[in-house]
Amino acid sequence: MALFHLHVTQVKRSAGQSVVTSAAYRAGEKLYSEYYGEVSDYTHKGGVVCTDILLPPQAPNQYQDRATLWNAVEKAERGKKAQLAYSFDIALQNEFSLEENIALARQFVSEQLVGRGMIADFAIHQPDKEDGGIPNPHFHVLCPIRPIEPDGKWLYFVSDMPGGKGGLDMSDTK
Repeated sequence: MALFHLHVTQVKRSAGQSVVTSAAYRAGEKLYSEYYGEVSDYTHKGGVVCTDILLPPQAPNQYQDRATLWNAVEKAERGKKAQLAYSFDIALQNEFSLEENIALARQFVSEQLVGRGMIADFAIHQPDKEDGGIPNPHFHVLCPIRPIEPDGKWLYFVSDMPGGKGGLDMSDTK
C-alpha cells in the first residue's frame, strides 16, 4: 500500500545546526565546514543509494561540489541566527523499483525546485524500518534559502545589511 510522507524544515544556525553537517549526513559523505572548522564524517552511514546536486542555469558549475556549495552558503549567511537551507524529507513508494523511484525523485526536484531557480542537493535513502524509522525508500533535499541572482551571485536583502529594515536591496540595480 502506498504511503505518503512529506516533512519540511529549515536548517538554522540559531538551532546549533550546520548545513555542511546536514549535507554530509544526507549524502553519507565526509565534508569539512570552513565556518565551524569541523569535519563531519558520515561515510559509514548505510542506506544512501543515490546523491546528486541539480543546478539552475544561473548557478556556478562549481556548486556541483557539495563541500563548495554548502561552505558558500555558510559564508553568505552572516548572522548567528541565520536560516541556511530548506530541508525536505519525502517518501517514495515500495511498489516502485529503485530506478523508478530515482527517476521520480529527480523529476520532482527538477520540476518543482530547480525549474523555479533553486539549487537542490538530494539523496535517496533505503527504507529505515528499525526503531520506528521510515518504512519506505525516501529522499532528502537541501535547498539554500538565499536565491541565486542571474549573474550567479547570492542575492542579498536590505535586512542583511547593518540597520536594514527588510526587502530587496535595489541600490545596485540599474
